[in-house]
Amino acid sequence: MPGINIGIDLGTTSIIIYVENEGIVLSEPSVAAYDVDSGELIALGDYAKSMIEKAPDTIRVVCPMREGVISDFGVTETMLRYYIKKICGNRIFKPNIIVSMPSSVTNLERRTVLDVVTSSGAGKACVIEEPLAAAIGAGLDIKRPGGHRVADIGGGTSDIAVITMDSIALSDSVRIAGDAFDTAIQRYCRRERDVLIGMPTAERLKTVLGCAYLPEEEIAVSVKGKHYLTGMPVSFEITSTEIYLALREQVEAIGDAIKDVLERTPPELANDIFTSGLVITGGGGMLRGLAKAMGEKLKITARLAPDAINCVVKGTGYALRNMQFLEDNGYVFKNREQITGYTE
Repeated sequence: MPGINIGIDLGTTSIIIYVENEGIVLSEPSVAAYDVDSGELIALGDYAKSMIEKAPDTIRVVCPMREGVISDFGVTETMLRYYIKKICGNRIFKPNIIVSMPSSVTNLERRTVLDVVTSSGAGKACVIEEPLAAAIGAGLDIKRPGGHRVADIGGGTSDIAVITMDSIALSDSVRIAGDAFDTAIQRYCRRERDVLIGMPTAERLKTVLGCAYLPEEEIAVSVKGKHYLTGMPVSFEITSTEIYLALREQVEAIGDAIKDVLERTPPELANDIFTSGLVITGGGGMLRGLAKAMGEKLKITARLAPDAINCVVKGTGYALRNMQFLEDNGYVFKNREQITGYTE
């Protein structure tokens, strides 16, 4: 196919782009800022994210992805068009793009992604499931007839899959991941401290104090927020134990989803998984102690993949370098005209 080959991890919280023969060339938050009156794009990525809950009424800050799927078609198209043009420059041929999506998306959601990618400047586009791409990016040998269990925990969804012979044998997806962790911390502060905090503050607390098991050494940080009853600014101290308690329900829910997939796994594949264990990928999977907590809950070995946040986009890169892999497993690049009537 003419044109350069590009892999995109179009996530709820970030967009990561891989270019064949160049590697990862872009990693930015999936956030855009617009002028309300003119509709003009003001900022993308990190700068737009810094405006969240701080921008005036004249500026609209948008996160166009929700729970792994597109919630704002126009903003997503504008964002992708900008990044694709930035990468491709004035090349004559349009790029071929493979984009990752949760394994549980509907046919309509799959077609919507292909539509928005081709309308953003792709010549042809193809969709690959996130847990399959994550397994490849984590360096697992998925070609042999043996089971591998992967949990890709991103910003909006946690995708769990059993993979064998380059294919997903069975999978499940729950809409509990990094964003749900942030929301849980916000709810805890409001319920237990009568303090409202913003999403950026909750995200910082998750990064600094977040843990999936009761910490042996407790640490604390000072946080600023707004008192729920008086509406006045307040400063308070919150501990790692409190953040653990705030996140415990979400961690348990992810563990239950992984357990459910294991219970539905055929016996021979389950035996392989007992040997190979669970591999955790994705930014949400980097919560401190999550692999340890999952291993104790499921009674199997669990580990965090190296460079976990980039496993999915690295998997798309492998697919681009090995087109035969895509053909053998039924993944087809389609142009804009071919998307009509898309039913895969």
